[in-house]
Amino acid sequence: MSWLENMKKRFNMGVRKDVPGSIWVKCDDCGAILFRDKLEKNLWICDTCDFHFRITPEDYVGLLLDAGSFSEINAGLRSVDLLKFRDTKKYTERIKTAESETGSNSAILTGTGKIAGRTVAIGVMDFRFIGGSLGSVVGEKIVRLVEHAIKNKLPLIMVTQSGGARMQEGILSLMQMAKTSCAVDVLGDAAVPFIAVLVDPCTGGVVASFATLADICVAEPGAQLYFSGPRVIEQTTREALPAGFGSAERNLELGHLDAVV
Repeated sequence: MSWLENMKKRFNMGVRKDVPGSIWVKCDDCGAILFRDKLEKNLWICDTCDFHFRITPEDYVGLLLDAGSFSEINAGLRSVDLLKFRDTKKYTERIKTAESETGSNSAILTGTGKIAGRTVAIGVMDFRFIGGSLGSVVGEKIVRLVEHAIKNKLPLIMVTQSGGARMQEGILSLMQMAKTSCAVDVLGDAAVPFIAVLVDPCTGGVVASFATLADICVAEPGAQLYFSGPRVIEQTTREALPAGFGSAERNLELGHLDAVV
């Protein structure tokens, strides 16, 4: 296997696609040149400016759960093109590309694992898969994860990272907002705790539904969290937005979060 083929294989196995395969990595925020091994040991946080790198679902599983404890569920669910949608590309082509680049069938990884020996249900969204958008399969996997958490009385943890609803699925995608929100309501009735970890970016239909309905909502520093983007709002209102609009820190000030960690 050539060096290039080996790098491609590593990318498909969960190594962040936009991080070079060299021993040095450039920080996307401050531009510092970082030693890759040291960056990994520092949990993918720049030790110069505290910038949190965007990492894969597999990386989050490795960071949050006890080693070797994760077991995936509902792995076989795959997006389909019910509306025969096409923009500049066919939706089926976008699905194939996302599957090839991520090695996954959908924009979310779900399963169970342990944190300090305590079993939890966990879901981690993947922005690399069509912007981590909330399509029918993502919504279904979330609901099934909630049902599993209720049945087994497992605390639920969701790491959310998304560009919002998946436009290629039209109303079928928008329905997932109500579907997942109702599932979280049932979770609350069952007295099963729900913790949401919002990471950059978490926007649109995801931040407007299940992601912010958790019992405890925390976010990474600097994460962008909003329903509509700043440019859209400014073009619509013709007014300049305040500094820090949509940031995790601003959301904390406004009471939308419990902590920035």
